[in-house]
Amino acid sequence: MHYETLNVEFAGHVATVTLNRPDVRNAFNETMIAELTSAFTALNIRDDVRAVVLAANGKAFCAGADLNWMKKMAAYSDEENRADAMLLANMLSSIYRCSKPVIARVNGDAYAGGMGLISACDIVVAVENARFCLSEARLGLIPATIAPYVVRALGEQASRRYFITAEQFDCATALRLGFVGEAVSAGQLDATVQQIAQTLCANGPQAVRNCKQLVQDMAGRELNDALIEDTAARIARTRAGAEGREGVASFLEKRTPAWRD
Repeated sequence: MHYETLNVEFAGHVATVTLNRPDVRNAFNETMIAELTSAFTALNIRDDVRAVVLAANGKAFCAGADLNWMKKMAAYSDEENRADAMLLANMLSSIYRCSKPVIARVNGDAYAGGMGLISACDIVVAVENARFCLSEARLGLIPATIAPYVVRALGEQASRRYFITAEQFDCATALRLGFVGEAVSAGQLDATVQQIAQTLCANGPQAVRNCKQLVQDMAGRELNDALIEDTAARIARTRAGAEGREGVASFLEKRTPAWRD
């Protein structure tokens, strides 16, 4: 997997996808969008990958859209703008819908589309001095494509404020709002991400994938008879599956489950 704007590396069952345009604060253009989509689509179907880390080189995590790319978009027709926006939307969806858990390793500031990238991830670990901003309104734009992910991750009330004010907020605020899961020093960042990745890889790989899907399927649904029946059917299938049987047997027999190699 060789890319122009990304580095993709593997260590055990963990894949790390690193944004690699540090000279422009990892701002994304059409090439990075296409490569992120390609990378996550490929990782999604690899059985040897159980967790993915989304990282970035340089001082910033992602500054949003590349200025040169934005200049080109200014001359686009409505049809071209729609097609271009769909490429970004599909890229975010490829991260959000990746069957493997995705950890955002946030090494610095994240603005605009960079917040969309983070929001599409499952677990967010950020350095304590990281700053965040939904800056689109300053340019007369709206964060439409990233909105489905940001509103879920940041919460509706906070999104109301930061979408319309375009204020910058610090990591402590992001932590309080639940946008960031853990805030650590720069020296602790890699160790914290590695520990979470190892914890994920110690669990049943199919169970982890199904747990991720379970949250996405349950969020916002009405608690009715159909939902209750759905949950009962899911646990019944899991208990009867090979991984479920192996997990329970290994626990009762006080041995290591087969998926921990």
